[in-house]
Amino acid sequence: MTAEGTETTAPPGPPGRAAGRGIAGRLSWGLADQAVSSMTNFAVGAFVARSLGVTAFGVFSLAWLTYGLVLNVARGLATDPLVVRFSGVPEAVWRAAAARSSGTALVIGSSLGAVCLLTGLGLGGRIGPAFVCLGAALPALLLQDSRRFAFFAAGAGRKAFTNDLVQAVALVPAMVVAARVNTVAAFLLAWGAAAAVAAGYGFLQSGIRPRVTAARGWLREQRDLGTRYLAENVSLSAAGQLRAYGLGAIVGVGAVGTVRGAELLLGPFLALLMGLSLVTVAEAARVLRQAPHRLGGFCLRLGGGQAVAALLWGAALLLMPDRIGELVLGDVWHASSELIVPATLGVAGAGLGSGAAAGLRALAAARRSLRCQLFASACYLGGGLGGAALAGTAGSAWGVATATACGSAVWWWQLRAALHEHHRAPFSEVEDDTPEVRTP
Repeated sequence: MTAEGTETTAPPGPPGRAAGRGIAGRLSWGLADQAVSSMTNFAVGAFVARSLGVTAFGVFSLAWLTYGLVLNVARGLATDPLVVRFSGVPEAVWRAAAARSSGTALVIGSSLGAVCLLTGLGLGGRIGPAFVCLGAALPALLLQDSRRFAFFAAGAGRKAFTNDLVQAVALVPAMVVAARVNTVAAFLLAWGAAAAVAAGYGFLQSGIRPRVTAARGWLREQRDLGTRYLAENVSLSAAGQLRAYGLGAIVGVGAVGTVRGAELLLGPFLALLMGLSLVTVAEAARVLRQAPHRLGGFCLRLGGGQAVAALLWGAALLLMPDRIGELVLGDVWHASSELIVPATLGVAGAGLGSGAAAGLRALAAARRSLRCQLFASACYLGGGLGGAALAGTAGSAWGVATATACGSAVWWWQLRAALHEHHRAPFSEVEDDTPEVRTP
């Protein structure tokens, strides 16, 4: 991999002890960052659930899922290509790419935020104001997320951790103010305001301004990966969104809040899965450059560790007394606690599959990863809605758990095939997507 003639590929062979410590250190900061992000998301969800009740929490959950969809659009087009192509490159190349990537994320947040705002104005009722405020918050939310991606691409996980910590601290007074208004819209604005503070602090950390005028050029230059990652990311978020809308139509809006409550109980791992690619893809790419034969084992340890951790957390939740659950989720606890087992199995399956997904991203096997994600998303939607039609909210949860296990198997099957191709032809392009660093 070269940038302006600068050789960045490490010599073949196993990484030394220092390299191993470097990987451990970067992963540690990544896990610390995700712990902060997970707890922040959990605290927001739990606070809103306790304050607003099941039905209003269902409205908040619809807005949250919509944010997830927009976030995955921005990641697919703006920041996933940054991590794949600009991890471990010279600082000048990284800074130029980070400015263009964050500018693209800001343009996407502003554009889709305007769509949410107009949609909310048209909807009215209980849902409309929530989408109006979500639209106002999206630019700051996506800009802050792009800062995290950029820091992890540079191997500066400590800065990403600090940035998320600033957002968590800023959320405290913002949520206190929102609690006085006690509406879904107020909590969404508080969330966006805290993200704006963290995004501003990200500029102080890096000195990099988002180049919004470079967004078109970035999209054009990264379209070979970006369009596939967009389809991959959006298919997952769209499946979740459609499942939520379908569940609300089949069972009721309260069921959406019940499912979201169960997800909150597993929040540390759900947030980990959403954002762990900040660390794992960059590290998998480094392993691929330094010791290609170790990539499969790295991915297996990564996915297996997440799956085991999710199962242990689920077991702890089953042993948790009702009074603690009520303290965390209020009235939402009683319905959500019945979904702990299927929700845990679903997260464990997703964690196992995410290890293979990181390997496919590192190999830039975008065609294979897209096939996997489309299959997994179709299974998720079919299992979630089919289960809801057959057995209500619990049936939907079990359907999703089954679908996630099937999707994980396909991810690993495709990674095995991609590794076989890579080892068989290490000096030729396995796919047309083989990553190279491009000069901005």
